[in-house]
Amino acid sequence: FSFSWQTTFQDGGEEVEDGAVYNVTLKKVQIQQAANKGARWLGGEGDQLPPEHTVRQYETSKIRAIKAGTLEKLVENLLTAFGDADFSYISIFLATYRAFASPRAVLELLLDRFGNLETSSHGELANLNSLESEMVLRAEIASVLRAWLDQCSEDFREPPDYMCLLKLLDYLKNNMPNSDMESRVQNLLKQFQNQEVEAVDGFCSTSSSGLVDGEELEISNPEEFSSFQDHVVAEQLTYMDVMLFRRVVPYHCLGSIWSQRDKKENKNLAPTIRATITQFNAVTKCVISTILGTRELKIQQRAKIIEKWINIAHECRILKNFSSLRAIISALQSNSIYRLKTTWMFVSKDVLLMYEELSEIFSDHDNYLTSRELLMKEATSKFANLDSSEKENQKKSQKRLQLQKNKGVMQGTVPYLGTFLTDLIMLDTALQDYVEGGLINFEKRRREFEVIAQIKLLQSSCNSYCLIPDQKFIQWFRRQRHLTEEESYKLSREAEAAADTNVLSPKSQKSMVKRISTLFLGTDVFTPPKEQPPKSSPVGGSSGESTDSASVSSCEFNHSENEDVCVTPVSSPEDPLKKSSVGSDKGYDSDKGSISSDKGCSSKGSISDPGSGSDSGSIPSRESVPGSAPRVLPVYNRQSEGSCIIRVSMDGLHDSVYKSILITNQDRIPDVTQRALLKHNLEPDAVEDYELVQVISEDKELVFPRDANVFYGMNSHVNFDFILRKKA
Repeated sequence: FSFSWQTTFQDGGEEVEDGAVYNVTLKKVQIQQAANKGARWLGGEGDQLPPEHTVRQYETSKIRAIKAGTLEKLVENLLTAFGDADFSYISIFLATYRAFASPRAVLELLLDRFGNLETSSHGELANLNSLESEMVLRAEIASVLRAWLDQCSEDFREPPDYMCLLKLLDYLKNNMPNSDMESRVQNLLKQFQNQEVEAVDGFCSTSSSGLVDGEELEISNPEEFSSFQDHVVAEQLTYMDVMLFRRVVPYHCLGSIWSQRDKKENKNLAPTIRATITQFNAVTKCVISTILGTRELKIQQRAKIIEKWINIAHECRILKNFSSLRAIISALQSNSIYRLKTTWMFVSKDVLLMYEELSEIFSDHDNYLTSRELLMKEATSKFANLDSSEKENQKKSQKRLQLQKNKGVMQGTVPYLGTFLTDLIMLDTALQDYVEGGLINFEKRRREFEVIAQIKLLQSSCNSYCLIPDQKFIQWFRRQRHLTEEESYKLSREAEAAADTNVLSPKSQKSMVKRISTLFLGTDVFTPPKEQPPKSSPVGGSSGESTDSASVSSCEFNHSENEDVCVTPVSSPEDPLKKSSVGSDKGYDSDKGSISSDKGCSSKGSISDPGSGSDSGSIPSRESVPGSAPRVLPVYNRQSEGSCIIRVSMDGLHDSVYKSILITNQDRIPDVTQRALLKHNLEPDAVEDYELVQVISEDKELVFPRDANVFYGMNSHVNFDFILRKKA
């Protein structure tokens, strides 16, 4: 007999139980069966028989995927998900539950409610005898616990008491004595107890606390920096990035968690992400300091340093390190470097073309489509896929790539983490945490897991790197004293003034940068008044797009008193730079890390502007989930299906820090005002004291009446930027 089958899925609607709602999908499998013997005599070709000689059978199975539920039901579903054919449920739950529950709450439900045979009301076991019931339940709980320890063992790191781990150990001693699981938990407890509480790794610290006794921070010596080969610098930056990215705890990236980092009580929240941001900013500061830190450099020498950093960025590209690659490109696009037009004229044409190609990777066109596609293309590839439009660069790239291949060691991929943080923040803003009846919206968690799964995949790929730390470079990197924004701008002006502008007549040079890109999502950003780029600058806009609306970059938002803000001033050369504090950072959306160029208005191509040049928004496309139809999510600057996202800043208190608010066509002024106050960590009861204003232009505002419908009353032809102002 020969068999063939075809599978189709059909929406089976919803099933509602007490405390839970399920999506149901009917999986229909068509099986064709026929006897091969004599097939040709019956008119069949090969193994194919005429329809009248084929027996068709149909098998239909039901797949249930929980859509929303109480915490108790979601935990119970951990034990029944496999029976419902929802095979990814456990991984999704473990990766996202911290957004709505604590490890202790989940563990208590799992062990006390469902792990206690005397009180368990686990429906699936109701018809089994007690012995079968005990065996099945133990097996199910063991499976969940094993997955928990495999995927999220950090959830149990709770010094100094380790209450959850001790509770788990007690359960295993009573119910699974002398099992492998018990030994594993005991070893994990010893491991945690023997380790010091980890603040993030000292090797990448740029503060003086990371230095050897007696060492002091210093401005880079050009000769010492030049002594490091380009590929060595790239490898060491990649080594540091890999060590930090592998330690990123995925749930720290969830929008509901990361967006809470600016609260005073959350200053130690998401340390693994903060460490990645600190490293990113350290690379950016190092680039600026090496170029500007030595006043005595001649133009040609400064140009050589710029060339070296571009070559290092290219080596990072070969190593598939998109984090340091973006940090270097962003530093070169920062205004203190960007404005060195005479210096850029001495950068060789081949290197400029290489720089342009590397910059294009992070183009904001179509919601950063190029970098997203490239990242997914290379996520699991053994080596970088290099393509250059310039022959000399192509030859150099292939030669370096061949050297990597000859070593026979696969490479991983280090992403720019800001892309994922943006997507998760947008998902958190667009989707509700709870649905009707106060049930936890688990469909939202499924969407978030699609992003979390990409992070985990890339973390796994990083195990392929085989890099050895070079202590000489790491110590040099630690010792660098980074310039403040005032210092870098002052040195930039001095360097440009000292250059003999008559050495070269103005030349028309190929444009290289679409805009000054934002540095890192989730960090504070300071945007001083803009300087109009000189028309003859070699780093002007390309493709007809001006850099006048360019954004500048950032640093870790929660600076200590002695930590400098890593931002390059873009004040006009004629105007003195006014000293600004971190507290008055300009244009930073602390929910999303985007940048705005004016009061409440986002600058072109800011990281979290999903409505800029993209119909798809900033949410990644959804993979099909059985039983649930894809929906268009609301985005910024576009009204869609009765909802949209607006940005609301506080007038006076936090002048240019805005929050993203989801509104629908049912929302009126009091609702939106209350949500905005909550997002800005202000008293929501003070709704009556504020008025909501939409920014139309620099000199025009739209003031809403008290009970107006915001969705229908707003001007949809301008940016969806609002100000919450205290009434006079």
